[in-house]
Amino acid sequence: MSATATPALELSGLHAWYGESHILHGVDLAVQPGEVVTLLGRNGAGRTTTLRAIMGLVGTRKGSVRVFGQETIGMKTHRIAPLGLGYCPEERAIFASLSCEENLMLPPAFEAGPGATGLREPMSVAEIYEMFPNLHERRKSQGTRMSGGEQQMLAVARILRTRASVLLLDEISEGLAPVIVQKLAKMIATLRRRGYTIVMVEQNFRFAAPLADRFFVMEHGRIVEAFAAGELERKMPALNALLGV
Repeated sequence: MSATATPALELSGLHAWYGESHILHGVDLAVQPGEVVTLLGRNGAGRTTTLRAIMGLVGTRKGSVRVFGQETIGMKTHRIAPLGLGYCPEERAIFASLSCEENLMLPPAFEAGPGATGLREPMSVAEIYEMFPNLHERRKSQGTRMSGGEQQMLAVARILRTRASVLLLDEISEGLAPVIVQKLAKMIATLRRRGYTIVMVEQNFRFAAPLADRFFVMEHGRIVEAFAAGELERKMPALNALLGV
């Protein structure tokens, strides 16, 4: 990973609003291709809104959001995603009336358009089932009959079929049993080895700490700390104060 490479994702002075509520107050961060980064912060710090603003899912946004060097601040979500972004929201959005496999087959692969330099080959169903054996076992089960952990695996697996190379994952470990959290951690490690770029919002610090290359700490809609994994031990006193971890 070259420090001079075009960032997979670069935010500069990003502001975001929901109606008249000003949530993000000038977020600056850059993520290099192949990195795993984690956004840390208390509830209400602006972490989820940052992911939603990247995708154009907020009321108003100003500043700069570049995806593989292409400015997207004036673009609609359906134009932003095909540049190589895959968003897994906290609510998972599994279709209850469809089977696991039908949910998995639902999203089409993005077509390569102008500036779409962040696309990769979609992961095959066979590859996905190899990575998520639980989904293969439950492939005929309705969405409503899958456990929370299986639904979370499906939500992530679904975006791997779209050709996205940058994955925005919002609280994927929340409320899940430790054994499922361990499987999700193994998944993140596998995706990192395959060259995916991953931005995680996580409240579960123990889950995020061993996985991330870098950490960004948010407070009141801004980045207030940024450091590499190698600095984590030295930063723990400050993190304890900021996050109560």
